[in-house]
Formats: sequence, C-alpha cells, structure tokens
Amino acid sequence: MRLYCDEFMTKERDMKERSALLSAAEPPAFCYVPGPAETRMLVVCDHASNRIPESLGMLGINASRLQEHIAYDIGALAVAMGIAQRFGAGLVYGCYSRLVIDLNRGTRDRSGMPEISDGVLIPGNLALSEADQAARIATLHAPYHLEIERILLAQIERGSFPVVLAIHSFTPFVSGIPRPWHAGVLWDKDARFAVPLLDSIRADQDILVGDNEPYSGRHIADYTLDRHAEENGLAHAAIEIRQDLISEPATQQHWVKRLGDALDSVLGNQSLYAQVSGTSVVVR
Repeated sequence: MRLYCDEFMTKERDMKERSALLSAAEPPAFCYVPGPAETRMLVVCDHASNRIPESLGMLGINASRLQEHIAYDIGALAVAMGIAQRFGAGLVYGCYSRLVIDLNRGTRDRSGMPEISDGVLIPGNLALSEADQAARIATLHAPYHLEIERILLAQIERGSFPVVLAIHSFTPFVSGIPRPWHAGVLWDKDARFAVPLLDSIRADQDILVGDNEPYSGRHIADYTLDRHAEENGLAHAAIEIRQDLISEPATQQHWVKRLGDALDSVLGNQSLYAQVSGTSVVVR
C-alpha cells in the first residue's frame, strides 16, 4: 500500500502555483485519489502527513518529534486508503504536517498554527507575521479545502449526494490518563450515518467505541466536516482510531477490515444518499 503523497504527484491536476513556502520539487498541498465516476463516498484524511516544507526547516523542533502525534495522525492515512479502496471511494488527504497548518481548523482559529502542541514548543510558529500566516493558508489550507469542495459540488450538480467520512487517530493517553476506547465516532446534528455506524461497530463486542469520544463532532474545531458535509446537507461522520492499534501495516489492515465490515451494512441504506437541511441533534 502506498503511503506517501509524493507517489501520487503524477495523478494531481496541474498545481504549479507555488508561493515561497514550497519549492517546485515538493509535493502539492493535497493528494486526490479518485474513485470511479459512480462513487457515492468521499474519504478525507486531514492529518495524513508529517512533512514540513523545506523552507521552514524543522520549525525549530527535533526531528524525532515528527514521529509523534503532534505532527500527524499515526496510521490514519493507511486506514483511509484501505477504506477508500474497499468501497471504491475517492480519497483526499493533506500532504503537510498539522504543525505547519491544521487543515481541520478554520483560518481564524489560533490553534491552526500552534505555538505549543501537547506541551511541545514550536519555535517556527512563534510570532508569525500576517504574511507568513497568509502564505500557509493560501498554499496549503485553501487548496485542500477547495479540492474537497470541487469534488463534492461536482457530484451534487450531477444529483449525487455522497457520504463523507473523515479518518483520524488519537493517542492512547492524555496527560497520563489512559483512553479506554479503541475507536470513536464523531458527529453533530445529522445522525443518519453516524448512529447506525456506531451500532454496527458495537456489534463487534471486542471493540469499545466512543460516541463523540475521545473528541466531539460538536466542537467548533471540527472544521472539515462542518464546512463540506454539514453545510451541504451530506451524511457524514468522523472515525477516530487509537494509534497504538494502527501503528503497523498488519494492524492497519486489520482495522480496515473491522471498519469495512461495519460500514458494509450501513452504506446500503439509501436514505444516506440524500441532501438534507435543518437536522437536529439526537441525544444518545
């Protein structure tokens, strides 16, 4: 399974517009692996990569930090690719580290270019000028979200209303406190996809799955799904998987199968593939 966006550069549309942030030899902001024309699901992976643009050096941190969760969602890309391949879905993922700019944050969110991440000082993000911030937004954040928008709006214009699935991973501990969940399903107002998915995953009694745990889909920081799925009335959910369970290729494929089996029974529900508005929160 291919894991690095460099290998998909030849599949990208022409994205030669570069600011001083990226050299012509570096990957673009995002990678798009299209599914078949009739696909009815788009998979997104915001925190797929730990790459830092060469122009930013190492952001002033030790290179070893790039192997940690502060830099990317460990194992998430492999799972996202496996799910997309299993269901013939399109896949869009970011090619640069969340430390440079977090694609799952709005451009006005101060945590999008963190000065401190999980207690680690990020010197390269201290006292960023407006020009520095604008370059990161224009070069990395905007192209990623415009591509997701382009894909979804093209399908909507054809009368197709795809399901949007985001794949993330989370740390086994936070502040020394263990997180017991193996996975979590995050959602907000639209329960069409998320609630049946929760029930389907829970059918495997070996999986402890959180309902809006360890994070919540109702948090304002849940930018990608809010912007592209919720605002367009598309069924959607985010799946979080604990990193220690998907840190190796064999375990990644194991979780692709477990989640794929859970998704099988859910994605057959035709009510998912409709555009809705004004959905309300279902308390569970």
